[in-house]
Amino acid sequence: MLKDFKEFAFQGNIIDLAVAVIFGTAFGAIVTSLVDDIIMPLVGILIGGIDFSGLAIEVGSATVMYGAFIQTVVNFLIIAMSIFLALRLVLRRKKEEEEEIEEEIEAQEQLLMEIRDLLKSQNK
Repeated sequence: MLKDFKEFAFQGNIIDLAVAVIFGTAFGAIVTSLVDDIIMPLVGILIGGIDFSGLAIEVGSATVMYGAFIQTVVNFLIIAMSIFLALRLVLRRKKEEEEEIEEEIEAQEQLLMEIRDLLKSQNK
């Protein structure tokens, strides 16, 4: 059982996942700072000096912190857009590489067909 666990825990995929989680956490902290410290204050200034972090409504004995929710939505949108753009670039590059490989294969096939035709014509 210990051997199986070692194989599982030290597979490349698990290590890649751990690295991705660490980078994702760091990226999330950067985006949170960007939104909280730069974007939302600027948006607040543009709409009349409103501080979103303090926006709240008292409903009975509960406090609804909708300003914090707005900031969280902006965080999500920035993270989602960043991931979308990164994946788009990676997938575009991968598609270009696949097209180059297909072109090379087509060129090789064309060359092989020409060689075959030459050999057939010489044998006649």
